[in-house]
Amino acid sequence: MDAPVPALATRAEAAARRLREAEAVLLASHIDADGLTSAAIATTALERADIPVATTFEKQLDEEAIAAIAASDYETVLFTDFGSGQLDVVVEYADRAGFTPIVADHHQPADADAEFHVNPLLEGIDGGSELSGAGAAYVLARALADCGRDPEDHATDGNRDLAALAVVGAVGDMQTVDGELVGANARIVEEGVAAGVLDTAKDLAMYGTQTRPLPKLLEYANDVRIPGITNDQAGAVRFLDGLDLDLKADGDWRTWADLTHDERQTVVSALVRRAVRNGVPASRIDDLIGTSYTLPRETAGTVLRDASEFSTLLNATARYDRADVGLAVCLGERGAAFGEAERLLRTHRRNLSQGIEWVADHGVTREDNCQWFHAEDEIRETIVGIIAGMAFGADGVDRSVPMIAFAHAEDGETKVSARGNARLLRKGLDLSAVMQQASRAVGGDGGGHAVAAGATVPRGKETAFVEAADRILGEQLR
Repeated sequence: MDAPVPALATRAEAAARRLREAEAVLLASHIDADGLTSAAIATTALERADIPVATTFEKQLDEEAIAAIAASDYETVLFTDFGSGQLDVVVEYADRAGFTPIVADHHQPADADAEFHVNPLLEGIDGGSELSGAGAAYVLARALADCGRDPEDHATDGNRDLAALAVVGAVGDMQTVDGELVGANARIVEEGVAAGVLDTAKDLAMYGTQTRPLPKLLEYANDVRIPGITNDQAGAVRFLDGLDLDLKADGDWRTWADLTHDERQTVVSALVRRAVRNGVPASRIDDLIGTSYTLPRETAGTVLRDASEFSTLLNATARYDRADVGLAVCLGERGAAFGEAERLLRTHRRNLSQGIEWVADHGVTREDNCQWFHAEDEIRETIVGIIAGMAFGADGVDRSVPMIAFAHAEDGETKVSARGNARLLRKGLDLSAVMQQASRAVGGDGGGHAVAAGATVPRGKETAFVEAADRILGEQLR
């Protein structure tokens, strides 16, 4: 069968053969949406291959976490959505404890060799925009199905049905480029569409098309700011009331998903006219439209129907210490686990709103080449990166330099998150290198992607970290 990412086929096949030999596997994964979908894809593929699997999640794969994994007595450990950046430490503990590490990741690899390492960066594929951690897990799952697969078994079509989760992971990892998934991600989308688990369409590029009432959809959409609508509840209602459409049902506002094609066209055309009248640049107006990724097997009007909303639901589970809930939802649980996930999502949204309000009230500090804020204990360490990204896109914030955010971690250290944008990438921004180099300069560690990265540093070293990061950013953006 054709490999979803031919460049990674040899690596994936070798790792799959090793997994087939395992009596049992310990699966270790990250806690964000990409990590949860990675774990669900790998868990499903292993169970279908009749390989017993146990799962553990980590906020960060530091040496303490690796040591605990090494002490677990599993002879085979599969790392998903992390492991590459810590490969040197993983290999060291694997040699000492006698387990075989298998890594399916998309982050920048450490300078170390591992026999079973599935990472797009090793084959010249961008791990920040062309293949996510869930995508790497999907490539491995497809290979696992193909090696030892009964040719007469067409039930899951070689694990192609797992493409939907891979897309949720990629969207959750902010891998869209100009409103759509590209590269190896696009190939996975094609497989998902062919398998009947994904639908794609050009549509309004706003979060909440399945669940938010229309005024809220427009009010909260701030990727393209339209004066009189964005962040303006009354303005959004006036705009909708001014259209010659019946946008309510039984007195309640409909959602975007409720609208017909013609109704959607009318709303979009009116939005574009409003944007043009208010001087929004044409390049920004184009961003109103993107590619939607819908999961047709999920119930319409729920957060699970849209890849973006699904990923946000997952972020609302493990980031609040309930990775088990997020994994259960990914594995198909639609009862108690889904209800708990929805409750956690409401908490997540409230905390994000409060976090943004805190940043707006306290402001950010501007350096020569970056801007930053330190929330201390006011924002959870697990969501400070999301707040950093939201703050970076807020009105009145300078987007010519990256945003760096700090929050106290439970272990007595400080979590650091950094966010950039496409314009800064074109100028040479690489936040992965910044986080790694600046954190190690103060006794911490970090990494990630060029546009979004994180680190952990000793508490009290934040000022020194900012100084180091500002210096490195100056060299990158010069």
